[in-house]
Amino acid sequence: MHNEYSIMLTASPDPADVQVVREGLDAYNATQGAPVDWVPMALFVRDAQGAVVGGLTGGTYWGWLYVAHLWVAEHLRGQDYGSRLLAEAEREALRRGCHHAYLDTQDFQALPFYYKRGYTVFGVLDDIPIGYTRYSMQKELHPDRA
Repeated sequence: MHNEYSIMLTASPDPADVQVVREGLDAYNATQGAPVDWVPMALFVRDAQGAVVGGLTGGTYWGWLYVAHLWVAEHLRGQDYGSRLLAEAEREALRRGCHHAYLDTQDFQALPFYYKRGYTVFGVLDDIPIGYTRYSMQKELHPDRA
């Protein structure tokens, strides 16, 4: 029976094949009472010429905001653009009915930034990359604090 199937590794998967896997997992999740309700989210900081100089990407699902990426160009750091991006994402998540937010950050990235904004650590991975630590963080979202 195992000879009828093969496992193939690729570093450049066909998007259609990736979609089959996603749809299969989504269908299973729906049978467990957790239908997929993923809605993407992206906010951008642009300069006068329209070039992106910062932004936040992620999405919302199952009542949670997921922050995948938050970046601000070096010359704009310390001017509250990161705080404003995160706050607007949290406000939009509340509008979408979310109750929590989560993200990952490295010890060499923005751990203190997220602590200041009410995020707490719920998971730690050491040596990713070697010599560094990744922190998974979460925050309860409150409409009265948005």
